[in-house]
Amino acid sequence: MPTRPDWFDATLLPYESHWLDLDGHRLHYLDVGTGPTLLMLHGNPTWGFLYRRLVAGLADRFRCVVPDHPGFGLSQARAGYGFTAAEHAEVVRGFVEALDLRDVTPIVQDWGGPIGLGAAVRDPDRYAGLVVGNTWAWPSSLWTRSFGQVMGGPLTGWLMSQRLNLFVGQMVPRMMRRRTLTPAERAMYAGPFPTVDSRRPVRVLPDQISAAGPFLRDLEGRLGAIAGKPSLLLWATGDIAFGDGERRRWQQVLTDRTDHTLHGAGHFWQDDAGEEAVAVIRGWFDDRGRPGHG
Repeated sequence: MPTRPDWFDATLLPYESHWLDLDGHRLHYLDVGTGPTLLMLHGNPTWGFLYRRLVAGLADRFRCVVPDHPGFGLSQARAGYGFTAAEHAEVVRGFVEALDLRDVTPIVQDWGGPIGLGAAVRDPDRYAGLVVGNTWAWPSSLWTRSFGQVMGGPLTGWLMSQRLNLFVGQMVPRMMRRRTLTPAERAMYAGPFPTVDSRRPVRVLPDQISAAGPFLRDLEGRLGAIAGKPSLLLWATGDIAFGDGERRRWQQVLTDRTDHTLHGAGHFWQDDAGEEAVAVIRGWFDDRGRPGHG
């Protein structure tokens, strides 16, 4: 059985670790609580630690399943894995199938959107609803492609994302708007990426903003399979990555939608505005008359 690394602070993430061997990967995940299943999917350069506030506030009435993508958090990738969006989506699809999760509501943000929804559109009958926040599911804008070229390019990406670790060390703390990360929290975000080689997954995903064009176009064409499911659109207004354009696009795509604005919250709203997000998710389930209401 794998063990947690020395940098892991169990006082900040006080939940049992679970492990799944899948297609050569050793996946780490949390599985906390009982009730309707919430599948919490992180993006880049984070891991399941991002969702600790949601787990704390929801596990009394929901089953909170929080996997780390291969190469992130405590999950180990198989040899030869490319860390691409399409590969991550296939891992999530296999993970959901291996755990036989049903009546699932994924919570997605950042790359968790294309990855999680990329899995959902291929097996829509397993999914009951969607919680979508500050993400996308179609070919990217010029601004995000430019960001990807800087943070994921062969020269600048290697220097900034891998060698200098700026994405993890600087951008994650600065993309919080309502709160300031403590030193211990910063250490937990940085823990999975102690070496240049370990940061390769962090560099690949920015490059995927452009390189994953075929995957994103395919996902866009398949969104109809899930667009009519009950959806909660949570949108943080202090996000420098995803703004009103993406929000309006989601408002067109999601046809059975409830909107909530996380005023002033940053890109990583699960941490920045976790308690508010918890209250909204609980209320959304209550208003729909779904199981899990208290």
